[in-house]
Amino acid sequence: MNPNLKHLHPYPFEKLAQLKKGIAPPKDKSPIMLSIGEPAHATPEFIKKTLVDNLNTVSNYPSTKGILPLREAISTWLEKRFACKVNPETQVLPVNGTREALFSFAQCVIGGSDNPIVVMPNPFYQIYEGAALLAGAEPYFLNATQQTHYLPDFNTVSADIWRRCQLLYICSPANPSGAVMGEEEFKTVLELAEEYDFIIASDECYSELYDDESHPPLGLLEVAHKMGNSAFKRCVVFHSLSKRSNCAGLRSGFVAGDAEILANYFNYRTYHGCAMSLPVQYASIAAWRDELHVIENRRLYREKFTAFVEILQDVCDIEKPPASFYIWLKTPISDTQFAQIVFEKQNLTVLPGSFLSREFQGVDPAKDHVRIALVASLDECIEAAKRIREVFVFLKSQQSEK
Repeated sequence: MNPNLKHLHPYPFEKLAQLKKGIAPPKDKSPIMLSIGEPAHATPEFIKKTLVDNLNTVSNYPSTKGILPLREAISTWLEKRFACKVNPETQVLPVNGTREALFSFAQCVIGGSDNPIVVMPNPFYQIYEGAALLAGAEPYFLNATQQTHYLPDFNTVSADIWRRCQLLYICSPANPSGAVMGEEEFKTVLELAEEYDFIIASDECYSELYDDESHPPLGLLEVAHKMGNSAFKRCVVFHSLSKRSNCAGLRSGFVAGDAEILANYFNYRTYHGCAMSLPVQYASIAAWRDELHVIENRRLYREKFTAFVEILQDVCDIEKPPASFYIWLKTPISDTQFAQIVFEKQNLTVLPGSFLSREFQGVDPAKDHVRIALVASLDECIEAAKRIREVFVFLKSQQSEK
């Protein structure tokens, strides 16, 4: 067995199941699940139709590199969205969703040192940590707190850590806070990568869920291009159709960036057995070529965020995030207690923030926060906000009685 398996933590949703164990929620309230970031908006019909129309291709083995029309559709989308040219022959690879790619990428690029480090934000998508540990690297966490606007402060890391760093995971828009890196933050990591020769893995799977239509979030390749790094040296971005197009079950995404890195990653993937099926590739082409359904998707989330925040803004500290579909809510009691109470009293499931973080340098940056995924219908999100409001009122009344 891989000796590093013993270092893995239980997955957040396993912890959540244990936290809820033995608690009986009220039967007169319908369950509302806002803990898992699984899109619930309808998958566009044209994507499903394209998938069905190409079922005859399941008789063919797909190639790891993917068909050229898919890579061309992706490179065209990247150019329109991030104003940078990407070569579909050498700088794009289709992947079976970003989760698979974010994990396998670390297994491919980590090595050649006795004590490698993988730097990542804290809180974080749990795949980053698991990928680092199973690749034999030490995770190094960057605390993203309210004081840092829920973004990592890259300038707090010592030169010794950067010298040992082989891979930096960044996530913008961030999971769980929805915070968005600006041009200066991207420039900082690009300059650090050049100085210390590490690879940047930029998880941008929430990049198309943003509040302001006139200000979409920046991307790593976009800023690298602006800085003159048109070859995207040391840069790899990860994108997915799961959130953008409500196709979580399609398992379709891509990686793009540094051609030399992707050539090695392609070689790794030919042994990894992860080629995307042809019907999925054709459906993905249709999805990447259309923006109207994405604009409508953002409108639906915007409507839910507006209603949710309006209901709660006078009883708690809450803000609409600039991007993603999460509310990163501060709690007046411990995050685990809060999650238990909203389940016990309101039959509502949210995820404790501390299940997404590690205490590092004496700080748990996700302590006393819960992540609320506004993936349910508008009516359910409004109902959820009302139930959470009742909990805040209840907790305030309890405090006043003491």
